Amino acid sequence: MTVPKSVRDRARTLHSELHKHNYLYYSRDDPLIPDAEYDQLLRELQSIEAEYPELVTADSPTQRVGAAPLKAFGEVHHEMRMLSLDNAFSDEELMDFDRRVRDRLETDSVEYAAEPKLDGLAISLLYQDGKLVRAATRGDGETGEDVTQNVRTIASVPLKLSGAAIPGVLEVRGEVYMSHAGFAALNRLAAEQGSKPFVNPRNAAAGSLRQLDPAITAQRSLEMFCYGVGKVTGGTLASTHIDILAQLQEWHLRVYEDVQCVSGVAGCMGYYEQYRQQRDTLPFEIDGVVFKVNRLDQQSSLGFVARAPRWAIARKFPAQERETTVQDIEVQVGRTGALTPVARLEPVFVGGVTVTNATLHNEEEVQRKDVRTGDAVIVRRAGDVIPEVVRVLREKRRRGARKFHMPARCPVCGSHVMRVQGETAVRCSGGLFCPAQRKEAIKHFASRRALDIEGLGDKLVEQLVEKSLIHDVSDLYQLTIDDLAGLERMAEKSASNLVEALQASKSTSLARFIYALGIREVGETTAQTLAREFRDLDAVMAADAETLEAVPDVGPVVATRIREFFAEQHNRDVIAKLLDAGIHWELVEQPRQQPLAGKTFVLTGTLSMPRAELKDRLQSLGARVTGSVSKNTDFVVAGENPGSKHDKAVKLGIAILDEAACVKLVSG
Repeated sequence: MTVPKSVRDRARTLHSELHKHNYLYYSRDDPLIPDAEYDQLLRELQSIEAEYPELVTADSPTQRVGAAPLKAFGEVHHEMRMLSLDNAFSDEELMDFDRRVRDRLETDSVEYAAEPKLDGLAISLLYQDGKLVRAATRGDGETGEDVTQNVRTIASVPLKLSGAAIPGVLEVRGEVYMSHAGFAALNRLAAEQGSKPFVNPRNAAAGSLRQLDPAITAQRSLEMFCYGVGKVTGGTLASTHIDILAQLQEWHLRVYEDVQCVSGVAGCMGYYEQYRQQRDTLPFEIDGVVFKVNRLDQQSSLGFVARAPRWAIARKFPAQERETTVQDIEVQVGRTGALTPVARLEPVFVGGVTVTNATLHNEEEVQRKDVRTGDAVIVRRAGDVIPEVVRVLREKRRRGARKFHMPARCPVCGSHVMRVQGETAVRCSGGLFCPAQRKEAIKHFASRRALDIEGLGDKLVEQLVEKSLIHDVSDLYQLTIDDLAGLERMAEKSASNLVEALQASKSTSLARFIYALGIREVGETTAQTLAREFRDLDAVMAADAETLEAVPDVGPVVATRIREFFAEQHNRDVIAKLLDAGIHWELVEQPRQQPLAGKTFVLTGTLSMPRAELKDRLQSLGARVTGSVSKNTDFVVAGENPGSKHDKAVKLGIAILDEAACVKLVSG
């Protein structure tokens, strides 16, 4: 079939446009058009190629995935060896490198090109007449694997170069890697499919690039940065490494933006320190920085040793993964009651610090990794992130290595632990009593929507706990002015005000008291519902699961939380002490009807009535009070300066009440 000239020209234009937009999106992070418009252009080209198959070329933007699965990778002999780099693990070793360079060049100072050292796989790209014809791994430096079909699926690798004065033959070298986001997505998919997760992004990138089916590689989030050249014929390159990278960028090859030219060893150290601090904020893994003599004539003069150039070195960061031994597995109780297994390790220096503990996250994770006391393990630490056990070296497992079992009782207070089907976290049920949860329990109890104890802030709570003036929330009501006046930033007047606030907080409502207990999953609305349905605390405490589940908005999970909380004698003892201290409320009257049942209200702006009080009154009539406006909102109560919620209500056509109208509604 003869291809009309107009169709051939359109296909050529689409090639050019799509290559340009690929470069801007994947290499420059500066797209000119939205994704939908790009997809439309690509679909048009696919349609043309489907009708005229003779227009399909190897460098077509449609051919990112088009090859059949391979039976094996072929071998590629590198015409110019792909050398590795010598490493410097200290400032002294870096200074020795700089001294050797200066001595051989007989100069006082040298300019270096400085760039991050990505933790990925070295790859060679061969372009002929601007088209990608081959991609190969480094291998042993002499011979690598032909991974052309897989590399063609990487969006940041151009299938065709653009720009002027492109050499006839251009071998580009760079690093294929996987970003943190891509790695996380891949492991999420592995978990969903029941597959073994990858250990780190480098292994994930290597495994993805060595798939025999390019379609699988295409589904993985691989990327590439170019850092140099190999064989070049039929063209001219710049005279410095920095300028060569600029040329590669002009030809639409992806180059790291922050490659810098630094002066002498002091400049190298400054760049290293900059990236040592930035390391954990980058979207990809780096394991050091690379310094190369910038001038090519000086590189040529320095030459090579057997396996590495004399003109380059990698200043490595401290190791982030090391082997050590699990001496014991203990359980820590967090401030919210979650039980977390922690590995006590034989001390090991990793990530720049000595590590003695590593988190095991939860019981499910311990079982999945099969971590046992006595195991040899690989520990990982990245910056300020808590160290974790990456994997067990099962081949080194000793006889008698002990399996881990989560305790049935809290190791801190002895309360029963709670397990909810479908959740990985195991929690202590002694929320009011457990010392590990003490600070958070008191802060919640005193918060504005609970007992509203004015003047009892977070810092004061921490002082009271640390000085052993409070062991549980009931001790708040035993505090005296003398106890408080001696604390930091607490004069006698402040102490007197707090004691008065404590006295005032004794008069509350049943709903607020239930909420203040801090039962998991029991928020303000659920507490209000429980108070309205049961009308009495003893009735709530005595209710069985079936009775609780019959209450609106209380499902099986919430019912379990309530039952386990009140089943713990420690919690009941604290409640008894609170009631003995004088906390009380009026009997909750059961409304004959709930005229606002099924209605959703949002309160916004400054109200003259305390917002919590108005909210309580609305909920007592069956209303649901939420914090955001949506199409499901029935009324917005607007005080002074209501802001964006009022504007959204107007836009959605939702009824707006002023405070007076709302008060009249709940009163009537």
